[in-house]
Amino acid sequence: METITWNDFEKIEIRAGTIVEVNDFTNARKPSFQLLIDFGPLGMKRSSAQITALYSKEELIGKQVVAVVNFPVKQIANFFSECLVLGVYGSSGEVTLLQPERQVENGGKIG
Repeated sequence: METITWNDFEKIEIRAGTIVEVNDFTNARKPSFQLLIDFGPLGMKRSSAQITALYSKEELIGKQVVAVVNFPVKQIANFFSECLVLGVYGSSGEVTLLQPERQVENGGKIG
């Protein structure tokens, strides 16, 4: 594992947001959803997430998540992902979302 400096870590903007829209991402190579996430003062950001193994579209609406919001936009097929939703990979490759332990303000900084 490569180590980073404290200055490296300070460059990463990790924020809390609430999922407000979920769509199937049929053009993705692996089963995925297209998410629209409300980051409060940072606005709405879109993300592609391979989380279909453990989550349905319906249960994701209103769920708070943790995401890196200062990556450059990444094109995935015909979709432009603006943030990286964070999760933990399981032994079968399924992803469990990281989320605040209780309701927090959208856009709140993780540190």
